[in-house]
Amino acid sequence: MVVLLASVLKPIDDTRMYGKFAATLLGRPHTQIHVAGRGPAGSPPPGKTGRLHQHRIFDGPRLSLGRLAAQWRYWRLLCQLSPAMVVVHAPELLPLTLLWQRLGRERKFLYDIRENYALNISTQRVYRGLARRLLAAGLRWVETRAACRAAGLILAEASYADELPFLSTLPAPPVVILENKYQPAPEEALPAKPRELPPFAEPLRLLYSGTISELNGVWEAIAFAEQLRVAWPGGVLLTVVGFCQQPALLRQLQEKVAQRAQWLTLLGGSELVPHARIVAEITRSHLGLLPYRPHPSTEHCRPTKLFEYLAHGLPIISSLNPLWEALLHQYDAGQPLNFAQPVNGPALVAQLRRSIFYPAGVPTDVLWASEGKKLWLLLDSAI
Repeated sequence: MVVLLASVLKPIDDTRMYGKFAATLLGRPHTQIHVAGRGPAGSPPPGKTGRLHQHRIFDGPRLSLGRLAAQWRYWRLLCQLSPAMVVVHAPELLPLTLLWQRLGRERKFLYDIRENYALNISTQRVYRGLARRLLAAGLRWVETRAACRAAGLILAEASYADELPFLSTLPAPPVVILENKYQPAPEEALPAKPRELPPFAEPLRLLYSGTISELNGVWEAIAFAEQLRVAWPGGVLLTVVGFCQQPALLRQLQEKVAQRAQWLTLLGGSELVPHARIVAEITRSHLGLLPYRPHPSTEHCRPTKLFEYLAHGLPIISSLNPLWEALLHQYDAGQPLNFAQPVNGPALVAQLRRSIFYPAGVPTDVLWASEGKKLWLLLDSAI
């Protein structure tokens, strides 16, 4: 059986599409998995390893004509591979997927809804005025059509079941919630015990990982580290690791790093960062930061990095969010903080020193294994 997993902006080693979906589907013999997505310009062409094949269909800036070329490359893959099942991880690939399905018999696809895309377009100010409204409306129309014809729908967040109107107004296919829980790499050994804060005389290592953006709180992370430095005798080191899709923001961040190079490090920024590098930074850090700004597009979501930090027993400081606070409380994994207000460094340090994080050990129910079983049940029912 041939299965094609496809996105445009997500890298071919994306943690969800590649690390979770592909790794799970490879668990059964006689299954050929093809992963199509983004690859950095100038990198060696992806190839195949055993039953896993990778295809780079896009590289370069997010807003470029390369997005149109990606459509052609995706269509060519559909025609060449004749997959038994396509898992669509990007809404912009839905129109060609619907056309491909219409032109053949017994062609099936699953739609992995990773975000509330129409809400993001409407609220995140990436697009302006009429263009924003037209894009949001057009996207919702395409998603509605896809929901009618998909063999199944996958939700990355439980909240989408209430947020997406086409799930309640149309006769929809099976819907399964597959959260972004953590899937260790094949060679990765998860820690047996949680991370501990270092002695006062040693540096406290803070981590901001994942997509670099103002909405995700990169400036708040830097301000937090700067305020905490005066209260930790050994100094504070902040590592920002991830990819930034906004050139203007990246330039500002690089200037900030140049001014604070003694304690602020940027890894990635202009290029995709291998997930193994992010995991390596998690394992050497003492506190993971989730300084997201309050926003409708994230208030009902549990970020991937939250599960990554929990799975590695990394203490967490997060923004005020009931969903995240519930997990922090469940595992005694950290504490919420209002990043919009100045931090009382000495008081926070004293509180952190008194805290015992993960007293029951590193949690295992934040791992992907349970979600993988649901993915196979959905695929079996669809095929």
